[in-house]
Amino acid sequence: MDTETKLQTARVNKAKADEAFKQGDVKAALLSYHTALMYLKGINKQDVSGAMAANNPAPAEGAAEPVTPKTEVDELLDKIYSNQAACHIKNQNWQRAWETADQALAKNETNYKAMFRKAKALGELGYFERAERLLEDIISKNPTDAAPSQAELARLRALDKQREKKTNNKMKGFLGRDKSGKGIGLETDKDYHKPAPGTIASGDDS
Repeated sequence: MDTETKLQTARVNKAKADEAFKQGDVKAALLSYHTALMYLKGINKQDVSGAMAANNPAPAEGAAEPVTPKTEVDELLDKIYSNQAACHIKNQNWQRAWETADQALAKNETNYKAMFRKAKALGELGYFERAERLLEDIISKNPTDAAPSQAELARLRALDKQREKKTNNKMKGFLGRDKSGKGIGLETDKDYHKPAPGTIASGDDS
């Protein structure tokens, strides 16, 4: 199968996955995204880069080297990984959501949807501080679409306060159970029993 056929097959499967996700069929979406990835990973990147180079003239002598443009394969991988993260969030599979969001960010570090999905997964896994930093980063770098991140940040902070309050109450209950030591395992003189007459108290087995 040539490169263009693989690319087209990947495009078709991504479109099928996108539609399945919109219809609420997360399982079918994940399957089609996986199929698209298999075709994209089977593409020789040199073939794609070579085709792009043929369509772009070389820079003039002495001019700065242009930044290597992303190929269509890179762009598709970025979107598919990010959309997989959305699927895993729907399934509450937070670990996989984190991993696939990271894979999207490896392709495009300014993919704010992937950043949001990673933050969501981190928060659900209990990494509140890391999630908070990511959400604050999104808000500062992408202010025009900050509302979802602000709402998630407020939700996570409320959850963190509840968790902290619950932990503090447990500690207070533990420390205040009995200041005399009863109930928390402290030994007292009453716990010592003298050996019965005729028995060996030294622990010597001889």
